[in-house]
Amino acid sequence: MTQPNPDPNPDPTYKADLVRYLQESREALLWKLDGLSEYDIRRPLTPTGTNLLGLVKHLSGVELGYFGDTFGRPYFTEEKPPPSWWWTEAEDPHADMYATPEESREEITGLYRRAWEHAQATFDALPLDAVGRVPWWPEERSAVTLHHIMVRVNADTQRHAGHADILRELIDGAAGLIPGKDALATDDAENWARHRERVEQAAREADAR
Repeated sequence: MTQPNPDPNPDPTYKADLVRYLQESREALLWKLDGLSEYDIRRPLTPTGTNLLGLVKHLSGVELGYFGDTFGRPYFTEEKPPPSWWWTEAEDPHADMYATPEESREEITGLYRRAWEHAQATFDALPLDAVGRVPWWPEERSAVTLHHIMVRVNADTQRHAGHADILRELIDGAAGLIPGKDALATDDAENWARHRERVEQAAREADAR
């Protein structure tokens, strides 16, 4: 079987950059839950059921699987069995994308934070060119480097953090990039209303051409 190419530049700053941007997107995702009711963090806001707490639950599994099982460091064991929604257990293919009434906000966000700790132990223990195997991928392409998986999980987390941006804005209008840095051009609601109207008008004019 063909092995993945070793990382071409194992400079430790590469790993630090990957960890930094991953952590920023993790914290941004959790921030989007702040101040919301149990209903609002759980309710589906798209036709496919996308919801804030479900995104956190999903990414908990992503990190524990990719940074744990892939590199022979499973988080769940016989002594600490996986939950019913885990990829080896779930009957519902969407079980990791929403919270049941019995699953608390604290339980899910706590698992996500523990997934960060488990991931960090993997980052500390292995070089970027360390090879693992993704158990749920086809055998012929299951061999991956830590570098590859760190990039993949960064991209996945950033994408879902973007989903969370939109969901939160739909719920109560709150917007911003990360805690302490909203990266918005203005905080003036009237200015945003005028901007939205300009965008709407431009769309209507383009459609009418």
